[in-house]
This record gives sequence, structure tokens and C-alpha cells, in this order.
Amino acid sequence: QARQVYEEALHTWTYQHCIETIGLDQGEIYNRYRVVPEINQKIQIANRRLNSVLRADIDLRDRDELENFLMAYTFFGGIFEGCWFYNGFSPIFALQRRGLMKGTAEQFQYIMRDEVLHASFGIRVVKQIIKEEEVTLDPKAIREMWEEADAAESAYAGYILRDPILGYSKEDHIGQFRFIANRRARQLDHEEPFPGAECTLPWLDEQANMRKEKNFFETTVTEYQTGGALSWD
Repeated sequence: QARQVYEEALHTWTYQHCIETIGLDQGEIYNRYRVVPEINQKIQIANRRLNSVLRADIDLRDRDELENFLMAYTFFGGIFEGCWFYNGFSPIFALQRRGLMKGTAEQFQYIMRDEVLHASFGIRVVKQIIKEEEVTLDPKAIREMWEEADAAESAYAGYILRDPILGYSKEDHIGQFRFIANRRARQLDHEEPFPGAECTLPWLDEQANMRKEKNFFETTVTEYQTGGALSWD
């Protein structure tokens, strides 16, 4: 967990670096989650599902508290990091494939790689606790969780892609979300929430599974964790 906290701090630093380097209005960007309903909706869902377990006095020996914790961690690992974050960088990666915003996209690739590890860790924790404590989560509540996440992601996609970019559309974004949601559900040993969903962005997994190695004589390695520094070379 300490490593994850460290990596999240690096991610925040990376986002700030990208925003400053591109020259975006920082005040406007950092305030978007307050004024854009489609973004705020996702924040509100996350707060509602996570705040109840972010307490110092939580008692996991209590059966109800434990189940509430597992539901919250299922949301965090399976949806928040496993789907929303995984899918969230896709528009920038689509631009990268056209030779645009390559520096920003590379930094996002490193973040995405970390988020995949975070999601995998969370899913493993949930499954292990369920196994050890013999807990059964409510299938209806799980289904409602996926439906709520899908509705929020669909609204968000409609906002960010109201004007489609070349090679990437709202339908692509939503379709990929549902495909990844099915993958996370299988990893959690749940039923697929969106049966028949197809992979609309077959190149996305390549971004998450990127190799860090580069030819020393051709380019400079920009691994963002090297020395805690960022580079656009």
C-alpha cells in the first residue's frame, strides 16, 4: 500500500507537469470536476461508495462492516481503477497513434501501467478476503454497481466526445468500457455485467503492457520514476 500511495503522488505530479507544459489554464482544469456535471457525477459516486469505509474506527471483525468494505474495494479495484482509469486515457492514446501529444501520452502510459497493478492488487485482496472469511456479496448490489458505473461513463463519454476525434468515438469509448468491465467481473468471479460486449479498441491493452526498454543510441529513456524526475526527451 505504501508503494501505491507513492505512485499516486507521482501521478499527481505527472498530471500537473503535463498541464503546465501544455499551457492549460490550471484554475479552469482543476475546477472542472466542480462545474461539469458529467465529471462531478463520477466523483459523487466514488465518494458515496468509498467514504463509508475510509474511517479510522472501521471494525472489519463486524460482518456488516466487512461486507461494506468488500463492496467498496470491489468498486475501487474493479471499477474506479480497473475500468474508469483504464479507459480514461484512451482519447489521448488515440491521438498518440496519429503522432499527436506523444509526450503526454507516454507519461499517461506509465500511469496506466501502475493503475493496472493497483486494480489487480485490489481484486486479489477482495477475492482472498472473501475466500478466508466465506463472504458472499449480494449479486443484485454488484449488478447495480456496474449499471451505475456504466451510466456515469456513458454520460462522461457523451461530454468529452460530443465532437468525435478521428478514429475515436463515443461508441468506441463506451464499448471498450463494457468489454473491460466484463474482464474485471470475470477476475472477481462475478457474472459478466455486459454479455456480448466486444473489444472496440484492440490497441488499448498494448498501451498498458508497454515495454520500458529503449535503444540507448536512438532515444533517451523517460521512465518517470527514475530519480523521481520527469522528462519530455
